[in-house]
Amino acid sequence: MKKVTGIGGVFFKCSDPDKMKEWYNTNLGLNAGKYGTTFEWLYADEPEKKGSTTWSPMADSTTYFQPSVKEFMVNYRVVNLEQLVEELKNAGVTILDEMETYDYGKFIHILDPEGNKIELWEPNDE
Repeated sequence: MKKVTGIGGVFFKCSDPDKMKEWYNTNLGLNAGKYGTTFEWLYADEPEKKGSTTWSPMADSTTYFQPSVKEFMVNYRVVNLEQLVEELKNAGVTILDEMETYDYGKFIHILDPEGNKIELWEPNDE
């Protein structure tokens, strides 16, 4: 089964997210809104289909990365999240929460062996 298909987003802590977004806008041209910047791209094997990757600075005080104490979290794009979750459970991987479904896809969080929180996302790229 195909599992990870790409990076869905990179999220990191910083002391002043608005200042960070302004710096990246001024110096690197990232036009970031409330949640950061979304990069749109086309699938190599389906060029008529769009995908996206998010870049998002978050406040140092965010609890979104917990229980990880790291300063970052990576979101991986996956296919068939429900099947993947079953495989991860069978492999003894720590599943942190229940799968959540939104109009833009399904999400679940896991931990890697060093305690990094990982967000898995089955996007709805329709």
